[in-house]
Amino acid sequence: MTPGVPMARADRSVLREGIVAGLIGAAVVAVWFLIFDILRGRPFLTPGLLGATVFHGPNSPAGLEPAFGPIVGYTILHGMAFIAFGVIAASIMAASEREPALFIGFVILFLCFEAFFFGVVGAMGQSVQGALVWWAVLIGNLLASVAMLWYLFRAHRALPRTLIGSWGTVLREGVVAGILGAAAVALWFFIIDAIQGEPLRTPKLLGAAFLRQTDPTEAVLFYTVVHGLAFIAFGIVGAFLMAGAERQPMLIFGLVILFTAFEIFFFGAVIIAASWVLDELAGWTVLVGNLLAAAAMLGYYFKGHRGLAHRLTSAWAEDD
Repeated sequence: MTPGVPMARADRSVLREGIVAGLIGAAVVAVWFLIFDILRGRPFLTPGLLGATVFHGPNSPAGLEPAFGPIVGYTILHGMAFIAFGVIAASIMAASEREPALFIGFVILFLCFEAFFFGVVGAMGQSVQGALVWWAVLIGNLLASVAMLWYLFRAHRALPRTLIGSWGTVLREGVVAGILGAAAVALWFFIIDAIQGEPLRTPKLLGAAFLRQTDPTEAVLFYTVVHGLAFIAFGIVGAFLMAGAERQPMLIFGLVILFTAFEIFFFGAVIIAASWVLDELAGWTVLVGNLLAAAAMLGYYFKGHRGLAHRLTSAWAEDD
């Protein structure tokens, strides 16, 4: 067997992985925006608007009726762009098996892709920007990246262990803690809203305030998604602090500062974005909800770090 044959096979493998990963990413974004457009009451608005803009120039979304031709044309362009993105990503993944530090190239690639997309949308005009909600675009591309990474990591099973090592457990702990915190807040406000006779009132208000959603269903759905992602990010930071506290217990105070800062940030964001929300929501309900979330997350953290909890308890008992 000639030396060039394994190399050719490896190139074909990378190309195949990239094409499949790109098609997966394109499909995820397409399904996300299909759901998003259906909830807005205008199915296929996003591909129809983008397709009409690409092939016929800027259009106003107010009177646009999605047409078959622009939708198909944009879908093909969308798929080809994601396939190119997938092939580059697959090449970076293959190179990362030899030099793990190169994986940062995937992160840079995603950021460049995101910046490029927003730049193109910005060049299309205000009408397109008004129809494409920025956070919906960001969530769609994040979902696509996660799906593509999942597929590529399946083809390179040893790479996640090389990249993450023992931090994989920390990440998982942070995600679970974030979900628990988000669920605690959501359940608390569901109970409060139900007692007041208006279920889901709080997410409707916050969705309208932060995400500018006027439709109640959209406000609840999209605020719930953003709320969950924010708590997961918060949970991951907390998990890293807990892991550091195993070696340096003083870092536990960093966790206290983190929770305090989160609370101040939330109230500050409400005051800046929509101070009228505080007239609709009793401040004590927000405080209690976040305290319940903190208790749920801390309880989960310390359940996985029993030794740290025992050391802290013993230290405080000795000080007394």
